[in-house]
Formats: sequence, structure tokens, C-alpha cells
Amino acid sequence: MDSIITLEPVFKNMLWGGRKLETEFGYDIPEGQVGECWAISAHPNGDCTIASGAYAGHTLSWLWAEHRELFGNAEGDRFPLLIKIIDAADDLSIQVHPDDAYAAEHEDGSLGKKECWYVLSAEPGGTIIVGQRARSREEFAQMVEAGRWDELVYEIPVHAGDFFQIDAGTVHAIKGGTVILETQQSSDITYRVYDFDRKQADGSLRELHLDKALDVINYGAELPASGEVAASEGPLTTLEQNECYTVVRATVAGELAVPVSYPFTCVSVIEGEGTLCGEPVRKGSNLLALAACRELVFAGDMQVIISHP
Repeated sequence: MDSIITLEPVFKNMLWGGRKLETEFGYDIPEGQVGECWAISAHPNGDCTIASGAYAGHTLSWLWAEHRELFGNAEGDRFPLLIKIIDAADDLSIQVHPDDAYAAEHEDGSLGKKECWYVLSAEPGGTIIVGQRARSREEFAQMVEAGRWDELVYEIPVHAGDFFQIDAGTVHAIKGGTVILETQQSSDITYRVYDFDRKQADGSLRELHLDKALDVINYGAELPASGEVAASEGPLTTLEQNECYTVVRATVAGELAVPVSYPFTCVSVIEGEGTLCGEPVRKGSNLLALAACRELVFAGDMQVIISHP
């Protein structure tokens, strides 16, 4: 078995999606408005198929269940991370995600959803919603009832290269014209607070989940000043490190060797092209290094996001 595998991404048509996954990343995507590429996923709602090596044709969830030794015998009843590319041609709903405890109790044993965003592109003057100003459940409900969205949500400018950590309980919305790489827990639980009264193709409105949202919002969360990433001296910049994942940006200019010692490592090329351990990669390549891979050897001119549990 190769120590690095490639996967067939799963694409999701979304009301707010566009075509940049095709035009900017070269993916062969379905017709219509495609909002999400589930690039590395073993979630039942989008289980990637292994594209290369001895286990080609099997799903990632199968590999996790049947060959845990390839993941260093990591514990857990499911592959814990999910890597997405999101093309928001229009605004996503204003939403919030639960933590592990709430999701386990109220969502049939699901994981919660802690996530983070690396902004790949954003239109000039674009903004993003990260946080809200209500200090209590009652105040939040009153502001929603009155439609005081401009006062309620916290909206800040967004630029390519920004990074945002979105903890469970954080009200958020990616806005139109923004493309992000998302690293998250393997969960598909979203509580919509507001969807701009948009109608789906059949004329219906998408379901809202205000009661559950009010349960899980963190009313004391601090608001971010910006998404700006502090400059680093070396080629590696740690963007986030928490109990669920570590996310690192690597800038490759020539050759770069990155030691790894994790059950698995997710690798996404977000700009440029080159090789990874001798195999050609380019913008849009997503690979999964298994436990046997002890070093990621890059060559070329590219930017890469690396994540692991």
C-alpha cells in the first residue's frame, strides 16, 4: 500500500454555489450551482472513493474501519476530519454549529462541528460574518424577531490569505464572492438562523433551526479583529492548533521536507504546482498521507495547506 493516497472528491450542488471549482481548480463538476468539494471525507453524506493504490475503489470510511493499522491504529469510531473547498457565489445562510456534547445528544451521536477557513480568494470589498453581538438567548431571539440583522451579526472585511477559526457556538456566514478551504470535524450538522428568505428551485424555503441555534450559541464569544495571518520567517505557518486539528500553511519555493508523525496527514495544494514525494501535484490536488509516511517532500513553486488530528 502506498503511504500517500489520492481520493475522488464528492461535489455538492448548493443554492449559493457557483462554477469556480471547475474554472479555477479544474475539477470535473456536475451541472448547475456547485458550492462544495468534499476533498477528503469519510462522512456518510460524502464518502470519498480511493483513487489510487491497492485499495482503489473502496471508500475512505471502509479503509478506516478495515485497515486501522494504516492510520497507526488511531482510536475513534470514525475518520475525524473533513476537508472542503467552498465556492460561495452567493451568501451562505447565517448559521451556527453545535459542540460534540450537544450533537451527540440531539443529532443521533454525530460529532459536533468545529471548523476553520483559509480564504483562497475574495472579491474586492468583500466581507464575512464571524460572530454576533447579543449577550443572551433572549436578546438574540428578540433581535432576530425584529429583523435587526445589521446590528446582530459581526461583519468584517475578508481578503485572500485570511484565516478564521470557527468554534462550535460561533454564528457565521461565508458571503458571496469568497472561496475558502475548510478544515473541520467530520460532521454535517448546521443550524440555520436566517437564509435571506431565499426560495429553492421548487419555490420552498430552506428549513431554519432557531431553537437549536439558541441552545448552542456562545453568547460570550470574543469577536475577531480581522482574519489577517501574522507573517512568519520560515516556510511553515501554523494557522490553528486545537484538540481537534492542527492546520499549517506551507510555502514551497524549490524543495521543502516536512517531517510528520501523525495517524494521517491531509495535504491540499491551493496554488501553484510541483511534486509531493515525487508524484505530480497542482492547485486542487488533495492527498492523504497515511501513518507510514514520515516525511512530506515537496518540490516546485506552490502553497499547500497541511492538517492532521
